[in-house]
Amino acid sequence: MTQIPFDQLAKEFLQELLTPLGRVERSFEVPGEPKFIDVWFQPTEIPLQPSDPLTLLERVAATPCSFEPFRNPPTRQEIRRCLLKLLWVQEFELRTDDQIPDAHLPMLWILASSVSQPVLSEGKAEISDDWLPGIYFCGNLFKTVIVAINQLPETQETLWLRILGRGDTQQQAISEVLALPPSDPQRSRILQMLTSWRVRIELIGPLDAENEDLLMALSQAYLEWEQTTEQRGEQRGEQRGERKVVEALLKTRFGELDDALSAIIPRILELPTDTYTPLLLNLSRDELIHRFG
Repeated sequence: MTQIPFDQLAKEFLQELLTPLGRVERSFEVPGEPKFIDVWFQPTEIPLQPSDPLTLLERVAATPCSFEPFRNPPTRQEIRRCLLKLLWVQEFELRTDDQIPDAHLPMLWILASSVSQPVLSEGKAEISDDWLPGIYFCGNLFKTVIVAINQLPETQETLWLRILGRGDTQQQAISEVLALPPSDPQRSRILQMLTSWRVRIELIGPLDAENEDLLMALSQAYLEWEQTTEQRGEQRGEQRGERKVVEALLKTRFGELDDALSAIIPRILELPTDTYTPLLLNLSRDELIHRFG
């Protein structure tokens, strides 16, 4: 499978989850250079109330940063290219304001499905006591962090990043998304993105064994999303049907649906049908407006 489906999913996915926390730019052009950062993020001065407890992605998003996701283990050269883009951005920031504290300069987060031990060793990457296993800091000087997604613990805190993993790690994360309650604000949107990824994978073909397994996991996500979409469509259809019934009753009784009567229809529809129907048949126009206005 080519990188195109994963690249698109990763960018869309990160943008969806980071947008409530700040400004997100996909394929951000490095100032003054013909290079692009996959995802560039700047937190808002007054971010929305984060979840409790914080997810791993929310902790990462506390400071300006760039994200470079990799489906395959990144090579030494790929990591160097990511670091070079970060240095260019930092240089641009310092040219704009040479008083920026070092702690406020952007960080680089390399999100890798896995990372080889030799690469981690050569990069002097070490786990911090303040962060979860699988998160390697390459010294304070370089402001670079490598996340080995396959090493992250299987917790709610890491769920959103584990979706960007590979093999069993990714399939487990998809299963956890499917297990989320329908009321979860992120569930439907994430399922929609996974469904889009499934379609892209099918168009590429042929698939190897690993991606056949992934396609099966994504197919379940597709079925869940399709079912949810149909249910919402039915609910909207029922609501439109009820509104037409209410409008017809009001027109039959009062001959005209003016602004005052139109304004109370949403309040009327909040009641069960067997409750509002007698009211529409028996109350006067003024009584209806007084009751629901």
